[in-house]
Amino acid sequence: MTGARQLRLAVIGAGASGLMALIRLREAGFQDVTIYEKAETLGGTWRDNRYPGVTCDVPSHGYRYSFEPNAEWSRVCAPGDEILDYLKNVARKYDLERSIRFGEEVSSARWCDGRWEIETTSGPQGAFDAVVTATGVLHHPNYPDIPGIDTFEGDAFHTARWKDGLSLKGKRVGVIGTGSTATQITGALVPEVAHYALFQRTAQWIAPLPQGPIPEEQKALFRERPDLLQAEYERISHENNSKFAAAIVGANPRAYEKLVQVCRDYLETSVRDPELRAKLTPTYAVGCKRLILSENFYEAIQHPNAELVTDRIERIEERGIRTADGRLHELDVIVFATGFDTHKLMRPMEARGQDGRTLDEVWAEGNQGYLAVTVPGFPNWFMIGGPNSPIGNFSWLLTAENQFGYALKLIQRLARGNVSEIAPKREASRRFNEQIREALPGTVWATGCSSWYIDRHGNIASWPWTFEKFEADMSEPQWDDFEMA
Repeated sequence: MTGARQLRLAVIGAGASGLMALIRLREAGFQDVTIYEKAETLGGTWRDNRYPGVTCDVPSHGYRYSFEPNAEWSRVCAPGDEILDYLKNVARKYDLERSIRFGEEVSSARWCDGRWEIETTSGPQGAFDAVVTATGVLHHPNYPDIPGIDTFEGDAFHTARWKDGLSLKGKRVGVIGTGSTATQITGALVPEVAHYALFQRTAQWIAPLPQGPIPEEQKALFRERPDLLQAEYERISHENNSKFAAAIVGANPRAYEKLVQVCRDYLETSVRDPELRAKLTPTYAVGCKRLILSENFYEAIQHPNAELVTDRIERIEERGIRTADGRLHELDVIVFATGFDTHKLMRPMEARGQDGRTLDEVWAEGNQGYLAVTVPGFPNWFMIGGPNSPIGNFSWLLTAENQFGYALKLIQRLARGNVSEIAPKREASRRFNEQIREALPGTVWATGCSSWYIDRHGNIASWPWTFEKFEADMSEPQWDDFEMA
């Protein structure tokens, strides 16, 4: 690294984005970098989610670091354990663990005398010139507010807290929720259990997933021809970004129409019983909630030992779940596939900025930042996955790399020595968030549904534009939009 200042940098989180940030920082010449990870191992989302059937919903060859191709994926969409192994292998290759402090959750970060004073659960860590938050959005499990939730005598747990070693063979299992996780679990568990009850509050649109093993011949070809592997990565990325991602923000109406037709046809041709089909038919626009991909959900839910329950859950009792029709669904295991609080971001950490205000105070009416990476009043504070990131639009690893590439340019400006503080101007942030509000009505998320993209204030926390705009915005900071000292 050229420049006058040797920066001390902190990264919060050792998931996919935090590991990538460490690699890129070292490549740029920054050696005094520490990752603080609250868990005892790396992996983030793919470490926490070990439920049966866990699978990525982006094709394998499109879900990887741009700089670390992998010819060994076993299936079109990789199982969760393979993605975790991929992250572990990358960590070994780049010798990342020597810079990770495991079991240390950052409890506070305070801007003081031009640096960030960080404290973790093990105590003060000293001052850092800049902080990169890479905590992701899927790490605060949501538990349903159901009377009697603590009275059940069997096993009950959230999907992100799966009980290792628990055998479900021959048991009566109830799953609450119908999102991507519940859909994957349904396909995996129905053949194994004695009885499977899926408690549905809202039906979901599902697109067919052309899942299947990747032939050994193709793996061998990709090993021998890295150029073909790179071409496949680019093809998948272009296909997703130019069609699906553009469709949901209103930039490709033809692709959206085709997507709607595919989902409707899949439901119509897959579910034989008209009554069940009606229960599984959503009342909202395709894509308003996160679109689900599945190769076997419709088949599994029609299995003789499977049941779709649409009556409202009234309470949980010692022996199972009581629904509004008075029926007690007797169960041995209850699984909460009820998602995450995606708006807590790096909380419960207390981050206190330049004027003494905390992020909680600044974000009291909703999370807001500038270009989803920085926040006014919080100098040298850079977010991967900040407010209005394209979490549901593009491959997360592609998103993270672009956002960190932008943040790295700001960090490098600090390292040159003539600037020690960088934060976005409040006017620039205000203008960006006004543009977001103007663009969101043209997206599918504004068509009327309840989804995890919408916070408790009714704000839609998504990126309302195309990938091309995202890539352009991330390519180079508009330096006039920043205050520097």
